[in-house]
Amino acid sequence: MAKNLVIVESPAKAKTIGGFLGDDYQIMSSFGHIRDLPKKGIGVDVKKHFEPTYEVSPDKQKVASELKKAAKGKTVWLASDEDREGEAIAWHITNVLGLDPQRTKRIVFHEITKPAITAAIDKPRTIDMKLVDSQQARRILDRLVGYELSPVLWKKVRTGLSAGRVQSVAVRLIVERERQIKDHLSESSYKVTGVFDAKGQELSAELSRRLTDDKVSKEFLEALKGAEFTVKAVDRKPGSRSPGPPFTTSTLQQEAARRLGFSVRQTMTLAQRLYESGHITYMRTDSMNLSPLAINAAAKYIKSEYGEKYVKTRQFKTKSAGAQEAHEAIRPTNPSKASAGADASQKKLYELIRRRMLASQMAPAQIQKTEVVIDISGRSEDFLASGEVLLFDGFLKAYGGGKEDKILPPVAVSDTLKLSSAAALQTFSRPAARYSEASLVRKLEELGIGRPSTYAPTIGTIQDRGYIEKTDVQGEEKQIRELTLVNGQVSEGAQTITVGADRNKLLPTHLADMVTDFLMKYFGSVMDYDFTARAEEEFDDIAAGKTDWREALERFYERFHPLVKKSEAADRSEAAQARQLGQDPKTGRLIYVRYGRYGPVLQLGEAGEDVAKDAPKPVFAPLPEGVDMDEVTLEQALPMFKLPRTVGKTEDGKDITANIGRFGPYVQAEKLFVSIKGRDPMAISEEEARGLIAEKREKERQRLIADFGKIKVLNGPYGPYVTDGKTNAKIPKDVKPDSITAEAAKKMLADAPKRPKRRFRRPAQTK
Repeated sequence: MAKNLVIVESPAKAKTIGGFLGDDYQIMSSFGHIRDLPKKGIGVDVKKHFEPTYEVSPDKQKVASELKKAAKGKTVWLASDEDREGEAIAWHITNVLGLDPQRTKRIVFHEITKPAITAAIDKPRTIDMKLVDSQQARRILDRLVGYELSPVLWKKVRTGLSAGRVQSVAVRLIVERERQIKDHLSESSYKVTGVFDAKGQELSAELSRRLTDDKVSKEFLEALKGAEFTVKAVDRKPGSRSPGPPFTTSTLQQEAARRLGFSVRQTMTLAQRLYESGHITYMRTDSMNLSPLAINAAAKYIKSEYGEKYVKTRQFKTKSAGAQEAHEAIRPTNPSKASAGADASQKKLYELIRRRMLASQMAPAQIQKTEVVIDISGRSEDFLASGEVLLFDGFLKAYGGGKEDKILPPVAVSDTLKLSSAAALQTFSRPAARYSEASLVRKLEELGIGRPSTYAPTIGTIQDRGYIEKTDVQGEEKQIRELTLVNGQVSEGAQTITVGADRNKLLPTHLADMVTDFLMKYFGSVMDYDFTARAEEEFDDIAAGKTDWREALERFYERFHPLVKKSEAADRSEAAQARQLGQDPKTGRLIYVRYGRYGPVLQLGEAGEDVAKDAPKPVFAPLPEGVDMDEVTLEQALPMFKLPRTVGKTEDGKDITANIGRFGPYVQAEKLFVSIKGRDPMAISEEEARGLIAEKREKERQRLIADFGKIKVLNGPYGPYVTDGKTNAKIPKDVKPDSITAEAAKKMLADAPKRPKRRFRRPAQTK
């Protein structure tokens, strides 16, 4: 019988560790936090110096009971993760199991390998209460903000909203960037390029400055007709590119997004599985440090695989002053293992981590840069041509990312060149780029907001709660001018390009605009970037033993709570940003534009506590398609109250109506809704509507294979399947979909694998 009980926080971790320890050790999982603040109620007594009330949640009662039973008569080893959250999990376990935190064995390791586990067993420590206090401070602070701020939003903005110390600031970043883009005034300029004949070889170059307008550009091209072109200078410089450091949590999230297209949440889920399987070191870390053992193993592999000249060992210094974890950077536990992971996505992420770590211990890439300056007779401007040649690939051999050589033709100073052609292409200045998940992580890290372990849950939360949408931006078509000089003739032309198109960008919803404005007005200090960053520094000071966690909470609450009281005076219509457009000429009632539950709406009539009970209820209508809330006029608003508009009837006599909904304009016949995006619901004809409805019905008919009432057999994008609206069952390839009976369909649904519930260890920093 086992004499020792090792408690970890995940079953996968337990399984891996179980393979390294003998029969004397029983391995069990706590499934994350075994005890936490209650789900209902604040769970913090502010008057008793922020005393928290912890409880074992109903879904953890069985786990707690099993751990208590298993711990009797055994030596307990707490092996949760080596960070503040892991330390808090260990501390909560001691409380639930009735153990002494100062006597219970606590072991930590940053990789799940046999040597690491054995070394940890040989050198146990006790629970570090400074780390526990830091985690408690974060958890309680976020609970205070969430439980006091969210009800304010329910009363003043909309029921069911939530706010948080980090998530609301992240939303603010995205809202402000979108407004910056909207306010950007695009300025036009002309980029001039020339193609020269250099002793039979082509040499492309760009003018050293942009030209202001069409007239200046045309005059410049005309001036080139009689000009002479001479090589003024040829500058050749050796250069080098050095590898980046091995991954931290945030740089892994950014690079996995850039190279693999993974979301931040997906990256962390995959990394967690790789870690728990023993393939990589701990994946929540600020550190760029590598152990001497890892550096030596990498050097040995690089030397054998690529040769001695590719080896260049180095140690990277962690830049962040607030780096909180005493870990290594993220690296493979065995650098010589080329592939690892249970599926294709895990394998891709592992390979990226491995190549990055190996590259960090390799020689710089050596390049030669060449720049040719071409003089234009009679002009102050020059043409510039640049090229680059890779002389030695160095770390690029492992990590890739090298550019193709751009070799310039051999030219010398005083050589005369012949201009083959020139072009002046109109360009427009661009606003700052919208945030992607990766660039938002980079910005949060740059501002010191949150910590690496908070980024994935924070970005997930603001999307799940409807503040932010990750979407593709369509862009808009724009005509640009182009002037060309060929064979001594200047010609003018135009081309159409799409500007502003982008993929997987984070865009704020109307809700985000409304909530951000409200919070900035009444809770400006909480929304302040520096304030949020200083809170993280205070958590670091608590972890280092420099600050008492209760005193830190006291300082915060003294500033925060009065703001909650002050916000009670806010008017709900102010939060909705209502703007009066004018009077309805028929009824004399006022018309407003305001934020509604699903975005901007038009409102005819008054609403609110001050309105008489017998007054007519307000009537709501959507904004005209493509018109912003800030731009809509009374003339545009009035026709919208005629919606829904009766368009006519279908061929079988059913009424057709047109309207605008959450997802744009549509026509409706009974329960069938058909999008008419790009068409005007006030103008669409009966004939057009009939055609669109008939087309949609035909698609629905083709999709339906069999209808058994609630259960249906349908054609889907990945093949036919059976569904009852909640569960889907794939139809085996050897079964004909149209031969399936109602009983067979029921059985398929009953036998369909149940989707596992997603389990997350909820960090305290998600607020």
